[in-house]
Amino acid sequence: MRLPIIFICITIMLDAMGIGLIMPVMPELLQEVGTVDLSNAARWGGLLTVIFAVNQFLFGAFLGSLSDAYGRRKILLISLFVMALDYLLMAVAGTIWLLIIGRFIGGITAATHSTASAFMADVSKPEEKAKNFGLIGAAFGVGFILGPFIGGLLSEYGARAPFYAAAVLAGANFVFGFFVMPETVTDKIRRKFEWRRANPFVAFGQVRKLPSMGKLLAVMFLMNLAFFVYPSVWAYYGTAQHGWDGRMIGISLAIFGLCSAIVQGGLMGPIIKRLGEYKVVILGICINFVGFIALFFAWETWQVFVLTPLSALASMATPALQGLMSKAAPDNAQGELQGVNSALQAIATIVSPLVMTQIFGYFTSNADFYYPGAPFIMSAAMMVIAFLIIVGRFRS
Repeated sequence: MRLPIIFICITIMLDAMGIGLIMPVMPELLQEVGTVDLSNAARWGGLLTVIFAVNQFLFGAFLGSLSDAYGRRKILLISLFVMALDYLLMAVAGTIWLLIIGRFIGGITAATHSTASAFMADVSKPEEKAKNFGLIGAAFGVGFILGPFIGGLLSEYGARAPFYAAAVLAGANFVFGFFVMPETVTDKIRRKFEWRRANPFVAFGQVRKLPSMGKLLAVMFLMNLAFFVYPSVWAYYGTAQHGWDGRMIGISLAIFGLCSAIVQGGLMGPIIKRLGEYKVVILGICINFVGFIALFFAWETWQVFVLTPLSALASMATPALQGLMSKAAPDNAQGELQGVNSALQAIATIVSPLVMTQIFGYFTSNADFYYPGAPFIMSAAMMVIAFLIIVGRFRS
């Protein structure tokens, strides 16, 4: 199973890279195809981001349920093939409406996180699930580092170059997966596709019927909502509180991504083996709380870099919680469960930026209440609620 797991990790890495790879050129590309200034380009860029995230939410449960019925291999390979074509479409797009269509399709093809996670659940023993979900988190961290770095380098060759590169990467992974990816959905665990289960809102209701799953889903949502404070306000926080330029912001994000990859890829196994999933979730929530509070009070750059490994260590809570949830779900519902998880993450990517940027704007527009780190207090409060829910769940 070594090569298929490598394929899954590359797929997740490409999902993360695909976003970061094109970020450095989006302002230039939007100004070029839309003949607009930078301010309006930012507005169009925000719309493209929302379209992408909404489709991830709507199609996460859909693709997860499809994979329960027709197999993980088919869904992953078809999505990669369409993803490669989608990047080619965006590479040659001459109007902003083609870019919108491209992001619409891209949101669907990037909703395969649920299917990839379901495959990992299929091939993992119960005691290995949290560790292997950690590999997925590590792959995402590596993609988070490499995407903006490679995109920035390729931007020297024009605004279209990163899209061609992304298409080549997706196509190459499709070929790799075609030869190494087995099918893990057997007749024993196959479940007939039902449209009502493909509806993300209905899927929430179905998954919540499993014992205590509703509380675990609530904790997962709060963790995602709190975590997305980083991509939502990190650049603005670094500029306002520490006077960073773009280079320093990029370095800080790369260090955080590297530390997260080390934690989830190398440390998850030993930590889970020693403590178990439940204690790791509790520990991760507590570390997150301390890290968020500390970032609020950190006024020196060196303090932020000292806190970075601590914040990255808290990332172990997510795969540990995924492991708990996967154990609580039957084998024929793994795709549906991971689809719901992907939908929760997509909702968080929509809601968190709206909430966190508003908090940041309020506490930086008034000289009497100038606290650029205020959004981290909100994230810390979410960790308190998550802690109370998870402890209450296991007591009951």
